[in-house]
Amino acid sequence: MANRRALSWSAALRDLKDDRTRRQDVREERLKTTTGLRGSPALPLSAWRGRSGRRYVVGVHPAGGFDLDEMAQAVVIAVRRDNAGIAEMVSVASSSESPRDHLRRTWLDRVRRRGATEMHVHRLAENEAERTAIVEDLQVDTVEPAQV
Repeated sequence: MANRRALSWSAALRDLKDDRTRRQDVREERLKTTTGLRGSPALPLSAWRGRSGRRYVVGVHPAGGFDLDEMAQAVVIAVRRDNAGIAEMVSVASSSESPRDHLRRTWLDRVRRRGATEMHVHRLAENEAERTAIVEDLQVDTVEPAQV
């Protein structure tokens, strides 16, 4: 007697459709860099996957020496890492074209107090509307969005 499993195609297709429509978790996806190449330092790059499934490549900067000018026309993700090296988003912000150093400094001070050790900067958005959409895609319930 053979073991045969009856497969309901309609149920399988419904489950597949539900998988695609379900919002995905926001998470970091570390990129492989040039670590193994001789003569070149590793590029400090990573990527974040938004709820939409889109991937955003970011440059990684230490929070302690982060310069306010790095925030100009960018999406900035404040990150803290646990003991296992897993990134946890503290806050995500987009900066406008106009310099607002006092707001940027306030945001930086606040995320540092909340434990941020890294700043992940995404610079590939072309305008304010794209940056706002990226912040909304990366925002999770426990993370505050900011306009700095």
